Amino acid sequence: MTTTNLVLQGFTPPLALADFKLAAFDMDSTLISIECIDEIADAAGAKAAVAAITEAAMRGEITDFKDSLRRRLALLKGVPVTALDAVLKDRLQFNPGARELCAALKAAGVKLLLVSGGFTFFTSYVAAELGMDFVRSNELGIKDGLLTGDLVMQDWGDICDGEEKRRMMLQCAAEIGCSPEQCIAVGDGANDLLMMGAAGLSVAFHAKPRVREQAMVAINAGGLEQLLSLMTRN
Repeated sequence: MTTTNLVLQGFTPPLALADFKLAAFDMDSTLISIECIDEIADAAGAKAAVAAITEAAMRGEITDFKDSLRRRLALLKGVPVTALDAVLKDRLQFNPGARELCAALKAAGVKLLLVSGGFTFFTSYVAAELGMDFVRSNELGIKDGLLTGDLVMQDWGDICDGEEKRRMMLQCAAEIGCSPEQCIAVGDGANDLLMMGAAGLSVAFHAKPRVREQAMVAINAGGLEQLLSLMTRN
């Protein structure tokens, strides 16, 4: 079944929303309209260089996400932390339907996971706004008010890549007592494919071609709330 905005592969709607217990979301270019690292780089005069690496990684042309992230972070060394505040205040916007979809899922008793290759400075805000139950993301190194170009080691590791996204989704699923088949995974880039492949329902939102091709649902135009049109509420 194909519509103007939605491409469906491998199933016929409707799905029962009650069959799902966990929804895992990517952040940058999925729940929000920007790639935060690219916007931070703008403050360093390095947006073009960083954005080119981001784009190649999202398309899957750079297969080592950790390496691509380290390369981009190195270009941010010395950027004042005030640049993060400016991105959050002036540039970060939620994508259409993000609030509506998350609210509807929560109302149906579905737990929400924000799992991002982005940064805690932004995920903490997005998670609070959308009522996320679980969050995993990277923490920028900061010294004397400047970015160090590195990440802070956390108890699970330092870089949330595709494998960590998948692992975190399955860990949260086990914690709340649901199977992978009861998980929804929503993303837009190659770094989301492992997570999406492990979920019972995979959703590509305005995604790169490789991701659209592998997802069960591809939302190619319009907002995230369209996912609800494929589901019954009972």
